Amino acid sequence: MLALKAENISKQYRLGQVGTGTLSHDLNRFWHKVRGKEDPYLKIGETNDRTKKGNSEYVWSLRDINFEIKQGDAIGIIGRNGAGKSTLLKLLSKVTKPTTGQIYTNGRIASLLEVGTGFHPEMTGRENVFLNGAILGMTRKEISRKFDEIVDFSGVERYIDTPVKRYSSGMYVRLAFAVAAHLESEILIVDEVLAVGDADFQKKCLGKMNDVAKGEGRTILFVSHNMTAVKELCNKGILLSQGTLAYEGDMLNTIIEYQKSSSTTSHYHYNGNINEALGNENIKIKEFSVQPIHGNLIDIDSGVHVKLVFENYCPNITLDTTFELKNYEELVIFHVGSFVADNNDSKVGEYIVEFDIPSGSLNAGNYYFKLYFGKDQSVLMYGIDNIVGFEVENVKVGNKMHIYPGVIRPSFDYKINFHGK
Repeated sequence: MLALKAENISKQYRLGQVGTGTLSHDLNRFWHKVRGKEDPYLKIGETNDRTKKGNSEYVWSLRDINFEIKQGDAIGIIGRNGAGKSTLLKLLSKVTKPTTGQIYTNGRIASLLEVGTGFHPEMTGRENVFLNGAILGMTRKEISRKFDEIVDFSGVERYIDTPVKRYSSGMYVRLAFAVAAHLESEILIVDEVLAVGDADFQKKCLGKMNDVAKGEGRTILFVSHNMTAVKELCNKGILLSQGTLAYEGDMLNTIIEYQKSSSTTSHYHYNGNINEALGNENIKIKEFSVQPIHGNLIDIDSGVHVKLVFENYCPNITLDTTFELKNYEELVIFHVGSFVADNNDSKVGEYIVEFDIPSGSLNAGNYYFKLYFGKDQSVLMYGIDNIVGFEVENVKVGNKMHIYPGVIRPSFDYKINFHGK
């Protein structure tokens, strides 16, 4: 049985405007509507690419989205910032209407979007719990039956009779999640707001969502940048890119496609014309790739295989290559090199250099390679910054899914002996 269906849904916004725009635009829309014609402003607009200025004052936050979600599925919605994830959840939660298309739902929806939605700031926590339950169509008796469980889960019992406008963002999210997860809805929609809570509360929330999805058979839509949590909780995934549906499938393959579509490409390959390849009169780079050693996904346990293919035009020199890896904080992780020809015996032609970064060497995060070619260990022949970048996904440790501090995440073989009292 279907829980949700999105049919050609799109959402258009006018930059810098609140509402539909000017009176003339509204009259123009009305005139086209009474004549049975299409809204004229649907024909204009640009893709929602925040990195470019653009020429139109209209942007499509979402464009022609189609999918079906079955009852009991746990769906992870992922994508870069600005991809349209939060907009999609607002449409599915009926916070806002799609510009075009239809959304069909089967069951009641409880949603936890950005901090501030769903609660009335002047009302107390207790009053907001009953208000949310009433909106879902529950009776006061049904809500009262769940009330103690909600308060206990949220951990804000002392402040339950205080207006929520006095709550910190963490307290607000705790109570809001407890309400959304415990009240009787068939569909639970959760945005990235869980990032506000501390690590223990995030773990508690993910455990509850796991119970909701697998134990109670309810449908979950979950937006997060924590790929470990998404992979653990969700069985299916949706990847959004600049407002369009880029991929839909099982969760692991969706994460792999997300990595492939990263703005920091993990693979460079020249187009076949060596004159247009990266390099200069000394060196031409034909390929530089970063791939997992084990499996299809680069994570802490997979290890990383690095491959460089280049054309050398300088014979009879001592030729070396240097690889420098930095993280997103511009911290140098390593700076290592290798002789390609170490006795003034380099040859003109193609060289291939490969090496492995063992599993556990890199913590979760984004990394970038710099590459240098040297002559006689003293003369720079060619160098390039950020030739490729890649993302290392986190892995679960026990029942913990948060990212641990540190640059590396080694796995040690511990020897433990108990010698008695």
